[in-house]
Amino acid sequence: MSGAAGTKDAAVRKWNRAAGALDTKNRGEEMRYGPYKRALFAKARGRTLLVAAGTGIDFRYLPPGLDVAAIDFAPRMLALARKRLGESASPVTLLEADVTALDFPDASFDTVLTSCTFCSVPDPVRGLRELRRVLKDDGRLLMFEHVRVSNPWLGFMMDVMNPLIRRFGPDINRRTADNVRAAGFRIEREFNVYLDMVKLFEAVKDPGWAGSKREEP
Repeated sequence: MSGAAGTKDAAVRKWNRAAGALDTKNRGEEMRYGPYKRALFAKARGRTLLVAAGTGIDFRYLPPGLDVAAIDFAPRMLALARKRLGESASPVTLLEADVTALDFPDASFDTVLTSCTFCSVPDPVRGLRELRRVLKDDGRLLMFEHVRVSNPWLGFMMDVMNPLIRRFGPDINRRTADNVRAAGFRIEREFNVYLDMVKLFEAVKDPGWAGSKREEP
């Protein structure tokens, strides 16, 4: 088994194990951050890709008028998400898929949505480059993410704690804005929801991107 395949398989096992307790653990966060997600998702248009659908907890924030493909690489997550399909105001098709190797043609989507996704993708820049590939030239990437804080001391503590926390949950020290730019996007809006730890990003394809820069996760 290659290193990349082993990393992915370990991530799938981790999130399959976490699926049953995920909603209970995130209940407080949904009450706090749900309105921000709803406002962000309201900007989605047309054919939409929802990355890392999880248990479907974000379906309630999808506005009407979309055609949604919701993906996750953990089968247990998708099984739970299937029970929530009726909570979406738009039709949702569930697909088992890995964001780093999408089986969609180029320029398939008008909008890509993420919700606490790129703290969990083993190779975030590779995943973001795939999103750039399947997004139309005039499409938009809309992200709700938690990231490494800019405060030097707090950031250092997140780096120290991350190896332990990532064994059971997401990475807590991802430099997501840097990764988004490294994948060929231009961030048009970056909004702090909570300090600079929980953020909204609105991004478009950077037409001047040469595809050579690579940031580490």
